[in-house]
Amino acid sequence: MNRNGFEIGIDPSHSVVAVVVTYQPVLDVLEHLLDALIPQVDSVVVVDNGSHADLKAWNNERHTHAAEVLLLSENRGIAAAHNAGIQWARNREARFVLLMDQDSIPAPDMVEKLVSAISEQPSPAAVGPRYLDERQDNPPPFIRIRGVALKRCACDTEDSVVSVDYLISSGCLIPMSVLDKVGGMRNDLFIDYVDIEWGLRARHHGFQSYGVCAAHMQHSLGDHPIQFFGKNIPLHSPLRHYYHFRNAVLLYSEPWVPLNWKLVDGWRLCLKYGFYSLFAKPRIAHWRMMTLGVWHGLTGKTGKFEGSTS
Repeated sequence: MNRNGFEIGIDPSHSVVAVVVTYQPVLDVLEHLLDALIPQVDSVVVVDNGSHADLKAWNNERHTHAAEVLLLSENRGIAAAHNAGIQWARNREARFVLLMDQDSIPAPDMVEKLVSAISEQPSPAAVGPRYLDERQDNPPPFIRIRGVALKRCACDTEDSVVSVDYLISSGCLIPMSVLDKVGGMRNDLFIDYVDIEWGLRARHHGFQSYGVCAAHMQHSLGDHPIQFFGKNIPLHSPLRHYYHFRNAVLLYSEPWVPLNWKLVDGWRLCLKYGFYSLFAKPRIAHWRMMTLGVWHGLTGKTGKFEGSTS
């Protein structure tokens, strides 16, 4: 047993439960994900957010299938789905929870690399892989804010482990003991900034998140990107922009979030507002939903958006 209380010298897949969240998934992609993931972990639970397809029947017909498919009656958001999967894993005394999106594909040794890395880090909140979006030129760097500057932390070597402020939820490996202390995801955020809020909250409780350069994953960030001066800028739908801007403003109202983090992220949010208002089509829909998100954040509105996005 190492300094963090994690057992070493065992098959790293033991006691890892993967939580795969789905919403109207492309079944061929989901099949690819499960085929890549199931051999690496102790068990997989799929939590479906009210999709039209009968995923229970589809899963049961597979030769290698998820241990359980939890069907939520409606789309309750990624945070609620994560929490349902985390509780399923807790009931089975899992040591670690691995969160996965439906369109992320882990490398064959991703989980092994993550478990190995987390066992060696001080006060680990979570570890996550370096992910590759094939529509981008390079793997996105890990991010942390120091002072009033945003640092993009590229991997110096393949074996580097990088301290970060937060990790994207997909591919994120979290000790159950940390979830017990920090708490789960915020259901009222629904989607967007859920992973950021949890990562900052874990830091507030004295834990640190780490990016693991040796762990790899394919992941698609956003919809079709906008090409801008030779760069591909991630683009989301107007509805996702609503959640992004609303939840960012909600997070800025939290007294425990560091002031420098609010200032740096708030400036980036202003830049995004201007950029997407000008270049994201349809411009009016994006502008309207971003503006509404800011207003709802200022007025403390949370939960699922109810209304028209046009």
